[in-house]
Amino acid sequence: MADQAYDGPILEIDNLSISFFTRLREIPAVMDFSVSIKPGEAVGLVGESGCGKSTVALGVMQDLGVNGRVVGGSIMFKGRDLAQMSDDELREIRGSQIAMIYQEPMASLNPAMKIGRQLMEVPMIHSGMSESDARARALQVVTDVKLPDPERILKAYPHQLSGGQQQRIVIAMALMSEPALLILDEPTTALDVTVEAAVVELVKDLGKKYGTSMLFISHNLGLVLETCDRICVMYSGEAVERGSIEDVFDKMRHPYTQALFRSIPLPGADKNARPLVAIPGNFPLPHERPPGCNFCPRCSYFEAGRCDQGSIMMEDVPGNERHATRCLKFKEIDWKAPLGLADVKTKGEIGEVILKMDKLKKYYEVAANSMFGGSATKVVKANEELSFEARESETLAIVGESGCGKSTFAKVLMGLETATSGQVLLDGKDIGGVPIEDRTTQNVADIQMVFQNPFDTLNPSMTVGRQIIRALEIFKIGKNEKERRIRMLELLDLVKLPREFAGRMPRQLSGGQKQRVGIARAFAGDARIVVADEPVSALDVSVQAAVTDLLMEIQREQKTTLLFISHDLSIVRYLADRVMVMYLGHVVELGTTDQVFSPPYHPYTEALLSAVPIADTRVKKKHIVLEGDVPSAMNPPPGCPFQTRCRWKSQVEGNLCEIKVPPLRSVAEGHQVKCHLTDAQLAEMEPVIEINVAAE
Repeated sequence: MADQAYDGPILEIDNLSISFFTRLREIPAVMDFSVSIKPGEAVGLVGESGCGKSTVALGVMQDLGVNGRVVGGSIMFKGRDLAQMSDDELREIRGSQIAMIYQEPMASLNPAMKIGRQLMEVPMIHSGMSESDARARALQVVTDVKLPDPERILKAYPHQLSGGQQQRIVIAMALMSEPALLILDEPTTALDVTVEAAVVELVKDLGKKYGTSMLFISHNLGLVLETCDRICVMYSGEAVERGSIEDVFDKMRHPYTQALFRSIPLPGADKNARPLVAIPGNFPLPHERPPGCNFCPRCSYFEAGRCDQGSIMMEDVPGNERHATRCLKFKEIDWKAPLGLADVKTKGEIGEVILKMDKLKKYYEVAANSMFGGSATKVVKANEELSFEARESETLAIVGESGCGKSTFAKVLMGLETATSGQVLLDGKDIGGVPIEDRTTQNVADIQMVFQNPFDTLNPSMTVGRQIIRALEIFKIGKNEKERRIRMLELLDLVKLPREFAGRMPRQLSGGQKQRVGIARAFAGDARIVVADEPVSALDVSVQAAVTDLLMEIQREQKTTLLFISHDLSIVRYLADRVMVMYLGHVVELGTTDQVFSPPYHPYTEALLSAVPIADTRVKKKHIVLEGDVPSAMNPPPGCPFQTRCRWKSQVEGNLCEIKVPPLRSVAEGHQVKCHLTDAQLAEMEPVIEINVAAE
């Protein structure tokens, strides 16, 4: 139980430095890092991959492995120095007073042990609680984390739960002994946006209920805005800005913080009139940090002879001792100066229809066995009557939660799966039933894909140039090796990679650079349709901006049709011309971006918009948290697919939602919604996202 007598900061990190030691050198991972967390306070730690966020968390847990060492500063927990504690004392504190929730829930769960037993272990080991009390406590916590049918959950194995349910169990496990400090390391990265919203809501409520202090590690500024009281921005091992949410979001005083905000799409950003500004250059490796300010090679305010000299210390912003920055020039910079307008890009003219899907269905038959219970084969209805068109130079975004059928329809389009019924028309010819091995070389070259994870799609034993040339050979482009080599170098130019990268191996590239190679390969055969499946979700926010703008630029030059599969509605709003919202195999809404992002909405679209974390203090959002998970496509609910989670269901007369699938009907020119609500009811819907202009 939390120690009631102690009333100072729960966690106080002072001038912490952590290094990792290899045979060759000492690699400083964290330098001169300070932050404190008061009782009941939530502090967000943000920054790009590799900046040292997780190292700080592992330092607090005293879990740096054999090569990691604290080489300076101190970590005080409730006034006691963690470094001075014995192994037994640390074991006593870990799990009971300090708990950590990791990014991947399955890494924290034992696959061979029932959930109830795993939860009961915590208080039985840490507090010596009896088995019956531990079970009652487990039941209470599972109820607290809003899981349905807690008794059934306690008897289940981890694999029988969805990702969102597994993450809730991990949170429940962390809360079993009512810790004083909860460290959350990117706890929602692997989850859908609607599940993420519910988990974030849960963490906030539980923080209040148990009075737990939190260190929330994330690269998502919107999430930190919604969950934290204060924020600390990290760059290359150092804290560069610290302060309250309002201070840092509205009165930022570090060039890196400013650059981060300019690289994320906020409401109102326009891909042609106000493109995102990517941070130039690359993140420095720990042993290649520049002298002086770590950010100076990428900073637009850099001053030679000043910013690149000596170590730069954190300094309080005048008039606010709780707001500090690590910048020599913060008093001289005009922070209110408008962003110098980038070149206004002209949108390519949207042309003829290239791709048409007509009543596409994709069902899978699953062989029955004891696991699924029953003797007949089961049918998974992955796609139900998808109909839409995509035109030349158009970006059509496809959004929805995991399991809604987005990737299945992409596989049918690519020829990796064949359609059960309906048509996929490319230039009027049906290719839906033609597997990829039977498609013409031209058809394969015409439809290409950029995948979510750039690490999995490149051959680790082949140079970058060779991988692109291999694609050119397959597409029969170029008469000989020399012509293909010239084309390969042109493709590197197209994705803005230096030509010398042709000789590099994938392991020598960063995530963003690998994704650019993937894009170059997709355009090797002058693809006319590119299916981008979550192409930026594995990348840092600053890299996302560069890759997103690159896709838009290539689209303008090549007149490509872009099918952009995503669950990040901020990016969708920024770059899509039209949006198709999918739920459980159905298209529930289809329209232009402006139509889909303003009322009337399909009830599911309304909930999706409400779930998106937005990094802007002026934005007001309607609060809608969806209960439950997406139903199984093997056993979909009768009637409307969304009726089990819909907050508008009671507005429909009778039990129509439970009996009949609603028709996809037009509510305006080019705007279709699959819903039983009447036009009058839809017209009463209020906007989910409003920018509070008065606060400007």
